[in-house]
This record gives sequence, C-alpha cells and structure tokens, in this order.
Amino acid sequence: MAETSDTRTPAQIEADIERRRAVLAETLDEIGVRVHPKTIVGDAKAKAVAGVDRVFGRAYVQVNRVMTEVRDQFVDDDGAPRVERIVPAALIVAGTVGLIVAGSRKRRHRRRR
Repeated sequence: MAETSDTRTPAQIEADIERRRAVLAETLDEIGVRVHPKTIVGDAKAKAVAGVDRVFGRAYVQVNRVMTEVRDQFVDDDGAPRVERIVPAALIVAGTVGLIVAGSRKRRHRRRR
C-alpha cells in the first residue's frame, strides 16, 4: 500500500470532520423528509392531480376541435348561417324528440291499464 502523508494540522482535520458531520446531518434530514408519510402522500396527490389535469386538458382540446368542426358545418366562412344545412338538421332533431315523446306516452298509457 502506498502511504499518503497528511500535512493537515489537527485543527484542520477537526474542522473537516465537523464539516462532514454537518453535511451528513443535512443529508439525513433530507432523507427523513423524503420518506415521511406526509411527503409521500403529498407527492402521490400531486402526481394524481397532474394526471387528471393532463387528461382533462386533452379532452378539452378534443371537444373544442369537434365543436369547431360541427360549427363549420353550419356556418360559412363569413359567419353567416348555412340554412340549407340547419333546416334539415333541425327537422331531424324535432322528429327524434317527437318520437321519444310519443314512445314515452305510449309506455305511460300501457302502465295505467
């Protein structure tokens, strides 16, 4: 083994030991905070919230895209309504609602007998 000569004074060695103890104590405190149950729960909550935010953000973008595409079907580039598309769509919606109402009335009428 090669010997190394330490030219530090005892006071320097003691100061170095004290500095290393302080660094070690700080590291242990940091580890204690990281493994504390409240910290773990807080980190888990933060990850869950970030995940939910990401999902809702993607959903919002998708819904916005679909709504823009639907609007573009019923409004021209100048912002004027496209009557030739609105009237048939309104008739389809009114007919569907009428069928639903008529069906529910028939069911009610059958139950009363």
